[in-house]
Amino acid sequence: MDHQPTQHRVARNAAWIITCRLIQALMGLVVGALTARYLGPSNLGSINYAASLTAFIAPVLYMGLNATLVHELVTREGREGEVLGTSLLIGSLASVVCFIGVCAFAFFVNASEQETVIVCCLYSVGLLFQAADMLQFWFQKNLQSKYYAVAMLIAYTAVSAYRVILLITHKSIYWFAATAIIDHGVVAVILLFAYRRKGGAKFTVSKATAKAMLSKSKHYIIPALMVSIFAQTDKLMLKWMIGQEVVGYYTAAVTICGLSSFVCAAIIDSFRPVIFENKAKSDAAYEGSVTQLYSVILYFSLIQCVGIAALAGVLVQVLYGAAFAPAAPVVLVLVWYTAFSYLGAVRDIWLLGENKQTLLWKINLCGVLLNIGLNLLLIPVWGTLGAAAASLTTQVFTNVILGFVFKGIRRNNTLMARGLDPRRMRLKALLTKSRP
Repeated sequence: MDHQPTQHRVARNAAWIITCRLIQALMGLVVGALTARYLGPSNLGSINYAASLTAFIAPVLYMGLNATLVHELVTREGREGEVLGTSLLIGSLASVVCFIGVCAFAFFVNASEQETVIVCCLYSVGLLFQAADMLQFWFQKNLQSKYYAVAMLIAYTAVSAYRVILLITHKSIYWFAATAIIDHGVVAVILLFAYRRKGGAKFTVSKATAKAMLSKSKHYIIPALMVSIFAQTDKLMLKWMIGQEVVGYYTAAVTICGLSSFVCAAIIDSFRPVIFENKAKSDAAYEGSVTQLYSVILYFSLIQCVGIAALAGVLVQVLYGAAFAPAAPVVLVLVWYTAFSYLGAVRDIWLLGENKQTLLWKINLCGVLLNIGLNLLLIPVWGTLGAAAASLTTQVFTNVILGFVFKGIRRNNTLMARGLDPRRMRLKALLTKSRP
């Protein structure tokens, strides 16, 4: 049993994730920029259209389990093999349905664009390996996310090497579409190997456990689909209303805006199990850790957004070249999206801790309706800037404003407001000092 102070384990866990993702981000900058220059805005737009369709359907693959699995592992101590085995089976069956769904959608919606259909089908093969990602939550629960981070780094290195070979040999867009297969396939193999090496329990399947977990996770499926709608609607509607070239510009802007977002993701992943454990100990420790997480996310996001906005034009020129110049104004608007999106991620942890996840569908339905309406209104007028403005407005409305509208989550907004005090970022007295 590890008796190391929890705050040290959180920091060490986050440091591993941040370090691996920093290396991954640096590789992504170089290889991604070279790939974008080689493909050009149109082909890059086609690849990212396929990525958007795949991301859109991913919530069905996870069946909401990605939001509840850490909680299940914490509360079902000693039954982790059963929980994970059942989750993997559910995810594997759902992945086949998702793969067929993406291919069918592309065939019917883009029937006159043979290249787009082929790209979508190739890219979506990666879905068949994606269920293995659920193993990351076992590592999260044990504050050992470094293994998942390393798996992601190795996979990304393999994908980067593959792309470099494609660039050198001047391959077609179809070869680039197959990168998702390598990415998810390598991650799946490494996670399974690491789980066994770290003494993970043997996988078993239980119908009763599946029913119990789905009864809780089902509340996240529709909300997650709704999140996918307003996360991917901008790219899909830009493709359908203007063309795939502008999707290329928009994708470049999204990539730049997310250059350092992996730090927020690492911090949230490391705090999640601690917050759930503190919930079982005392309300003060629980709310203190939620407030602290809000404070860290708020201030890091602010620094990130100001820095990227100030360097928007330079970053686009250096990374993508003159052909992607229209992406620079989009960065100035879209960069603020990331800050508000991570506030929503913290809120979702609080909702699960309070057993109020049934409110998510109402929150996200409001976001979906607003996002679609704004995209329909703004894209014809402002193009990519309109899509960026629609996404930013949706995040502010969904993750902040609705917190004052819905009575059930006003307490969360109080904790968020407390996080504005930079002194709340201190670990001292906010986290439990040690694990039992």
